[in-house]
Amino acid sequence: MKPFLVLETGDPVPPLRRHGSFGHWIRVAAGLSGRESRMVRVFEGEDLPSPGDYAGVLVTGSGAMVTDRQDWSERTAGWLREAAEGGHSLFGICYGHQLIAHALGGEVGDNPEGREMGTVQLQVTAASEPDPLFAGFPDTLPAQATHLQTVMKPPPGARVLARSDRDDCQAFRWGEAAWGVQFHPEFSVHVMKRYIHARAGALREEGTCPDTLADAVRPTPIARRVLRRFIHLARQRARNGA
Repeated sequence: MKPFLVLETGDPVPPLRRHGSFGHWIRVAAGLSGRESRMVRVFEGEDLPSPGDYAGVLVTGSGAMVTDRQDWSERTAGWLREAAEGGHSLFGICYGHQLIAHALGGEVGDNPEGREMGTVQLQVTAASEPDPLFAGFPDTLPAQATHLQTVMKPPPGARVLARSDRDDCQAFRWGEAAWGVQFHPEFSVHVMKRYIHARAGALREEGTCPDTLADAVRPTPIARRVLRRFIHLARQRARNGA
């Protein structure tokens, strides 16, 4: 079986780096062993391999901004566009979600609702009912989130699968096998709380109490199932030669 490719677009906040990289967290949450995955740190200029050598591609979050159009980010966007158009299985998280949207002709910008952080409630859309990653879930489900930018307009032809009070595009699907999720299925309760405390100063300036926000953090097992469903589906597609 082909391994999975994890494109790392940044590192976690400094207090959490001793717990591993974004790619490591995603690999563990997805149930992949080290032999079943390969990490490529695209934000450090590492070369992008052929997507056909992998069962699927996962794109991590980042502290960077897609709208900065950094060279490494635009290079990765071009690679993702070709991979999506080639029918390869893609799953973007947070920055990865926004980067896939940008690559496919969507619009990314500062969230007009401001920062979204903590355990948020997602509302799934009617488009989620036949979707292999979201089908059968409750109408609302909790997920961990932390972001300032958002997908303002999904790519042409994309189906929005979930929303939240502060984000109209929490998840989308483009074509047969490309997904983006604004939320973090790989975040544990511990990680989410540490992220809130790392952003405590900014949150207070915005009028949000970080302690209250951290106290409201809850487990999000259904959100993690979305990631695991992608792994299962990508493996099936790889076996079938898709």
